[in-house]
Amino acid sequence: MRYGENHRRRTHRRIVENASYGLRQKGAKGLSVIDLMKLAGLTHGGFYNHFESREALVGEAIAFAMDQTTERWKTLTKDKTNGARLETLVADYLSPRHRDNPKHGCPLPTLAVDVARSGPSEQQALAAKLERMIDVFVGLLPDEQPRQARQIATGVIATLVGSIVLSRGVGVGKLSDGILAAGRMTACGRTQKPRRRATRTMRGDK
Repeated sequence: MRYGENHRRRTHRRIVENASYGLRQKGAKGLSVIDLMKLAGLTHGGFYNHFESREALVGEAIAFAMDQTTERWKTLTKDKTNGARLETLVADYLSPRHRDNPKHGCPLPTLAVDVARSGPSEQQALAAKLERMIDVFVGLLPDEQPRQARQIATGVIATLVGSIVLSRGVGVGKLSDGILAAGRMTACGRTQKPRRRATRTMRGDK
């Protein structure tokens, strides 16, 4: 039976989407081609009708997962004021819900280390989407100069990802919750300008 191009595109997307969920749970090294196709309810026989290699599928799945995260960030901040937008994202990212649900969360905490040991195509997919993530955070810092805003945004994302990695690594409990709380405080503190100390001018003040 011959299927049309629309069916092929839908199947391709289904494979990529389900692979993205699996990779976020198992990591980029934890799933074979057979495993990745099973996630979409398909056999591995049709794999090469859609992808040149396993690396090509992993690259697309990483991009899909990171796009999902970026769109979630945009939705969360759409109706917020400038002062509340970054705090909203930080609170959502460093939440027990995100810590405990890697399948539907940001892929960076699970995949960044694996991709560092992978090929150039997977690394390039991650780097390109990370730039877009940084752009989202830059847009939350309208009062900063562009270079400074990008530096802050990059540091905030690094803090978020590292905090989730550690909080998951120690297991759910008091220490894990403390890591999330410390991460929230640090990430939000990066965007706050230091207060200038008041100068005392009254006679007799020291």
